[in-house]
Amino acid sequence: MQKLYKKKLNKIGILGGTFDPPHHGHLYISKIAITKLKLNKLIWSVTKKNPLKQKPFLSLKERVRLSKKITTKNKKIFVQSLDAKIKSINTYNLLNYIKMKHKNSILYFLIGADNLVKFNKWKNWKKIPKIAKIVVFPRKDYSIKYLKIATKNRLDKKDWIYIKSKKINISSSLIRKFW
Repeated sequence: MQKLYKKKLNKIGILGGTFDPPHHGHLYISKIAITKLKLNKLIWSVTKKNPLKQKPFLSLKERVRLSKKITTKNKKIFVQSLDAKIKSINTYNLLNYIKMKHKNSILYFLIGADNLVKFNKWKNWKKIPKIAKIVVFPRKDYSIKYLKIATKNRLDKKDWIYIKSKKINISSSLIRKFW
């Protein structure tokens, strides 16, 4: 009798952003995602610019360097800047590119609760859940109850999951205030 072996799918997480600067909050949610979602790898995709925010404080090169430095001890985190390669700063294009490179993979797109609330302002936002499961992490002042209300009639319940974790009260904008 022939045994059938089911090919195991890779699980890849993507944490995209300007990382201006990268900080231990980014690393904290990355480690939780790797553990709870049983990720094979997590890509920190450092983008040139967020279209919904001001021009970054640090150069792209410096943000990539700092991101690599902060993740150096974690062998499952890979820092990349793919904007030039995909000729876009758009999340949908980024996820499509990663999906093409990793055809037999399940993608998980990590965001903070604050980003889920304004997710409908993103370009091609309705198409993103077709490529990757949206994984939402808590942020100060954003309860799960509020998120469910805010996303009602926008995102289907099956399109996103909420990961309970400690709220890290740190952000890149807060760090920049002290630079």
